[in-house]
Amino acid sequence: MIQQVTNGITISVKPFFEGTAFRENRLYFVFNYTITIQNNSNDTVQLLERSWTIFDSLNDVELVEGIGVVGEKPVLKPGQNYTYNSFAMLISPVGAMKGFYTMVNFTSAKSFKVYIPNFQLMVSMALN
Repeated sequence: MIQQVTNGITISVKPFFEGTAFRENRLYFVFNYTITIQNNSNDTVQLLERSWTIFDSLNDVELVEGIGVVGEKPVLKPGQNYTYNSFAMLISPVGAMKGFYTMVNFTSAKSFKVYIPNFQLMVSMALN
Protein backbone atom coordinates (compact mmCIF):
# COMPACT_ATOMS: atom_id res chain seq x y z
CA MET A 1 0.00 0.00 0.00
CA ILE A 2 1.25 3.46 -0.95
CA GLN A 3 0.42 6.51 1.19
CA GLN A 4 0.76 10.27 1.07
CA VAL A 5 -0.36 12.95 3.55
CA THR A 6 -1.41 16.50 2.56
CA ASN A 7 -2.85 18.96 5.11
CA GLY A 8 -3.77 16.14 7.49
CA ILE A 9 -5.53 14.07 4.81
CA THR A 10 -3.97 10.64 4.20
CA ILE A 11 -4.45 9.00 0.82
CA SER A 12 -3.73 5.25 0.72
CA VAL A 13 -3.68 3.38 -2.59
CA LYS A 14 -3.66 -0.35 -3.22
CA PRO A 15 -3.46 -1.22 -6.95
CA PHE A 16 -3.80 -4.70 -8.44
CA PHE A 17 -3.96 -6.31 -11.86
CA GLU A 18 -7.47 -7.60 -12.63
CA GLY A 19 -6.95 -9.21 -16.04
CA THR A 20 -7.43 -8.40 -19.70
CA ALA A 21 -10.44 -7.21 -21.64
CA PHE A 22 -11.31 -6.53 -25.26
CA ARG A 23 -12.89 -3.22 -26.16
CA GLU A 24 -13.35 -1.87 -29.67
CA ASN A 25 -11.27 -4.78 -31.06
CA ARG A 26 -8.29 -3.95 -28.86
CA LEU A 27 -6.74 -5.83 -25.93
CA TYR A 28 -6.52 -3.86 -22.68
CA PHE A 29 -4.87 -4.59 -19.35
CA VAL A 30 -7.31 -3.81 -16.54
CA PHE A 31 -5.98 -2.51 -13.25
CA ASN A 32 -8.20 -1.99 -10.22
CA TYR A 33 -7.23 0.17 -7.30
CA THR A 34 -8.65 0.81 -3.86
CA ILE A 35 -8.25 4.26 -2.37
CA THR A 36 -8.84 5.18 1.26
CA ILE A 37 -9.09 8.82 2.23
CA GLN A 38 -8.55 9.41 5.94
CA ASN A 39 -9.23 12.77 7.55
CA ASN A 40 -6.62 13.22 10.29
CA SER A 41 -7.17 16.99 10.43
CA ASN A 42 -9.25 18.89 12.96
CA ASP A 43 -11.76 20.10 10.36
CA THR A 44 -14.58 18.60 8.31
CA VAL A 45 -13.68 18.42 4.61
CA GLN A 46 -15.45 17.48 1.40
CA LEU A 47 -13.97 16.02 -1.77
CA LEU A 48 -15.21 18.07 -4.73
CA GLU A 49 -13.14 17.08 -7.77
CA ARG A 50 -10.51 14.64 -8.97
CA SER A 51 -7.64 15.05 -11.40
CA TRP A 52 -5.63 12.06 -12.66
CA THR A 53 -2.54 11.72 -14.82
CA ILE A 54 -2.39 8.22 -16.29
CA PHE A 55 0.87 6.99 -17.81
CA ASP A 56 0.74 4.04 -20.22
CA SER A 57 4.10 2.85 -21.55
CA LEU A 58 2.61 2.26 -25.04
CA ASN A 59 0.27 5.24 -25.21
CA ASP A 60 0.06 8.98 -24.68
CA VAL A 61 -0.32 10.39 -21.19
CA GLU A 62 -4.01 10.73 -20.36
CA LEU A 63 -5.50 13.43 -18.13
CA VAL A 64 -8.83 12.65 -16.46
CA GLU A 65 -10.74 15.26 -14.48
CA GLY A 66 -14.20 15.23 -13.02
CA ILE A 67 -16.58 15.95 -10.19
CA GLY A 68 -16.23 13.73 -7.11
CA VAL A 69 -15.23 10.07 -7.18
CA VAL A 70 -17.40 7.15 -8.32
CA GLY A 71 -20.40 9.46 -8.44
CA GLU A 72 -19.97 10.79 -4.89
CA LYS A 73 -18.59 13.89 -3.18
CA PRO A 74 -17.89 12.47 0.28
CA VAL A 75 -17.83 14.62 3.42
CA LEU A 76 -15.32 13.49 6.05
CA LYS A 77 -15.44 14.65 9.64
CA PRO A 78 -12.22 14.51 11.67
CA GLY A 79 -11.16 10.88 12.12
CA GLN A 80 -13.41 9.53 9.36
CA ASN A 81 -12.38 7.40 6.36
CA TYR A 82 -13.86 6.98 2.91
CA THR A 83 -12.89 4.02 0.71
CA TYR A 84 -13.73 3.42 -2.93
CA ASN A 85 -12.67 1.18 -5.81
CA SER A 86 -12.05 2.16 -9.40
CA PHE A 87 -10.06 0.98 -12.40
CA ALA A 88 -7.89 1.98 -15.35
CA MET A 89 -7.50 0.24 -18.69
CA LEU A 90 -4.07 0.41 -20.34
CA ILE A 91 -2.90 -0.89 -23.72
CA SER A 92 0.39 -1.99 -22.14
CA PRO A 93 1.13 -4.14 -19.11
CA VAL A 94 3.10 -1.32 -17.48
CA GLY A 95 1.94 2.12 -16.40
CA ALA A 96 1.40 4.45 -13.48
CA MET A 97 -1.08 6.94 -12.07
CA LYS A 98 -0.92 10.01 -9.88
CA GLY A 99 -3.15 12.96 -9.24
CA PHE A 100 -4.92 15.10 -6.70
CA TYR A 101 -8.32 15.76 -5.18
CA THR A 102 -9.70 19.25 -4.78
CA MET A 103 -11.30 19.48 -1.35
CA VAL A 104 -12.97 22.18 0.67
CA ASN A 105 -12.41 22.82 4.37
CA PHE A 106 -15.78 23.53 6.00
CA THR A 107 -14.20 25.62 8.79
CA SER A 108 -12.30 28.05 6.57
CA ALA A 109 -14.42 27.59 3.39
CA LYS A 110 -11.11 27.40 1.46
CA SER A 111 -10.42 24.81 -1.18
CA PHE A 112 -7.13 22.92 -1.26
CA LYS A 113 -5.42 20.10 -3.13
CA VAL A 114 -4.75 16.69 -1.61
CA TYR A 115 -2.14 14.77 -3.57
CA ILE A 116 -2.56 11.15 -4.60
CA PRO A 117 0.81 9.38 -4.57
CA ASN A 118 2.29 8.02 -7.78
CA PHE A 119 1.52 4.30 -7.98
CA GLN A 120 2.63 1.65 -10.45
CA LEU A 121 0.30 -0.43 -12.59
CA MET A 122 2.16 -3.57 -13.59
CA VAL A 123 1.25 -7.08 -14.65
CA SER A 124 3.29 -9.47 -12.49
CA MET A 125 4.57 -11.35 -15.56
CA ALA A 126 6.05 -8.05 -16.82
CA LEU A 127 8.48 -8.13 -13.88
CA ASN A 128 10.32 -11.20 -15.22
